[in-house]
Amino acid sequence: MAHVRIESGEDGQTVYRLTSHRRTLTETDIVNFVNLVGLHEPPFIDMDWVEKRMPGIHNKRFAPAPLLISLGMGLVATSATEVTDAISEAEGLGPFHGMVGITARVASPAFPGDTLSVELEGSVDRRTSKGQTLVDLEHVLKNQRDEIVVVFTEKLLFDPSSGG
Repeated sequence: MAHVRIESGEDGQTVYRLTSHRRTLTETDIVNFVNLVGLHEPPFIDMDWVEKRMPGIHNKRFAPAPLLISLGMGLVATSATEVTDAISEAEGLGPFHGMVGITARVASPAFPGDTLSVELEGSVDRRTSKGQTLVDLEHVLKNQRDEIVVVFTEKLLFDPSSGG
């Protein structure tokens, strides 16, 4: 089980970090995801097309970015509440309201056989004019060579504390 590390960020802001367990991506994962969400595009369902038309390292089966984001969220799913609970306690936040946004940047592909893990960092973004608090959960998905595959940030909204 991951444990939250509380550290000071570059700007002096408190950040809450943890590292997930690792999981090896399989071809079955990719095929199931592609079929589940209907990504029936040649890069994901036609290996002959991929081998002939995709450049360089992409000329074999690779994971769609939405799968990598979903996998990254799943790798920290059982521990992310430890981060949000620590932030909530330290900052006196009210109830969790929901996710209000996500931004992502794909840095490199992931292939069947790659073993992935997430470095999660949580921090308060800002308070809104309604007294709610925005919290960022930055996920850095890395492969077994410690190469960054995807970086994405969930923006969470917390209601004002009823006790403050």
